[in-house]
Amino acid sequence: MKYRTLKILKARRSARKKRAKEIRWMKYLVSCMIIGLLFLLAVGCENTRHSVGVTAKPFAKGDKMEDSVKLNYKIIFGKVRPKEDDDD
Repeated sequence: MKYRTLKILKARRSARKKRAKEIRWMKYLVSCMIIGLLFLLAVGCENTRHSVGVTAKPFAKGDKMEDSVKLNYKIIFGKVRPKEDDDD
C-alpha cells in the first residue's frame, strides 16, 4: 500500500512542476505579445508621443518579483506645438 501512495505523490509533484513551467511560458508569451503591440503602436503612428515606464521593487523575494513589476504606457496624439514667448 505505501508504494502506491509514493507513486501518487511523485505523480502529483511532477504534475505541479509541469504546470508551473507552462504558466511561466504563458507569462513569457503574453509579455512578448504586449511588447510587440507597443512597438507596433510606436512605429505605426505619426504625430504622437509615447511614454513607457517600468517600475519594480528591487528587493522583492522569490515569485513576488514577478507580481511587483508594473508597466505604464501613455500615448498622446496630435502635433506638439512650440511654446510661445510672451515676455515682450
